[in-house]
Amino acid sequence: MSNSTAEAMPQPSGPLAGLTVFDLTRVLAGPTCVQMLADLGANVIKIEKPGSGDDTRSFVPPEMPGTGQSAYFAGANRNKRSLTLDIATSEGQRIAHDLIGRCDILVENFKVGTLSRYGLGYEQLAPIHPSLIYCSITGFGQTGPYAARPGYDSLIQAMGGIMSLTGAPDGEPMKVGVPVADLFAGLYGAIGVLAALRHREATGEGQQVDIGMLDTHVAWLANQGMNYLATGTNPPRLGNQHPNIVPYQVFATADGHIVLSIGNDASFARFCNRFGLDHLIENSNFATNAARVANRTLVTETLAAVLSRHSSAWWLEALEAIKIGCGPINTLDQVFTDPHVIARNNLVDLTDQSGNPITLVANPVRLSATPVDYRLPPPILGEHTDEVLTDMLGLSATEIAALRRDKIV
Repeated sequence: MSNSTAEAMPQPSGPLAGLTVFDLTRVLAGPTCVQMLADLGANVIKIEKPGSGDDTRSFVPPEMPGTGQSAYFAGANRNKRSLTLDIATSEGQRIAHDLIGRCDILVENFKVGTLSRYGLGYEQLAPIHPSLIYCSITGFGQTGPYAARPGYDSLIQAMGGIMSLTGAPDGEPMKVGVPVADLFAGLYGAIGVLAALRHREATGEGQQVDIGMLDTHVAWLANQGMNYLATGTNPPRLGNQHPNIVPYQVFATADGHIVLSIGNDASFARFCNRFGLDHLIENSNFATNAARVANRTLVTETLAAVLSRHSSAWWLEALEAIKIGCGPINTLDQVFTDPHVIARNNLVDLTDQSGNPITLVANPVRLSATPVDYRLPPPILGEHTDEVLTDMLGLSATEIAALRRDKIV
């Protein structure tokens, strides 16, 4: 694990160092996008409503031990400075405009049209700040019949088709166990911002990045989406089985379960040769992947009887020895203590504002020349208000005190 402290305000490093983000996001899709930019070195000013802040600050339990921070908020808000600002007031809007003029990127995930009521819509800011990159992340994008609707992860999973594909064949439609619709939208948003930065570098022009959660959800239907487009038939729910490859699924062992992933005919032949199943290779129902997909139930039942003979540990050792894809089904305590996860530094230790240790999931991007920069823990609400207003706008302590008295900050 890498280490960092919050004793001093370290300067950002990384490929986006020198760029400043005006962050008008909350909950998960927007904060995920901005945290990626922050980890890559961008200076992020997170704008939060005075008194309450990002909705996820109240998403407890659980809290991070000893910090008072919700675990949900901590997971998507490191490397950001928190500035409380009431953008519903004219003075708050004036301050926002002044700050945006000193920023390169604005990321927001308000409902379509909301920020325009405050003079902070793209169409209002673009003429004033033509080089500004303005990323909008919403449930359904800026156009189309659903544009005005709010977007929520489970709603998008339902409308985007993944729930129709997930779960047991005879069970109810099932959402994925983590908010994948939010996360994918945030990551696609970060990709869009990076592309817009490259365009601005070449032309000096900013632009709007329009991310709809439903759009991104449709995009990552991947092979299942293509299966439908190729056949015109809705793919069925298959539980833990793969729609295009067999066997590629969960099997019960003598003492638990493992995942067996046999991706091609050569691997299947190697599997059969090792475990006394050579007769299957000569059987037309098993000989090719296409045949195995067509005879899914027969293949599954045949191999289930074989896999049940030995323990999970026995199978994992034997399969790894012949380079057959396999793996345990880990609980999260096993994930975070896995030697490979540890060796790859997938956890990062920071120190919060009170000196308490805080462990977060690390950024998975590995850059050899400009590594991810862990410099700030998730901020306390309004922690950096005075600092930002002084450093970026030159406001005095007296002026900031007046803003605080009037509940502008």
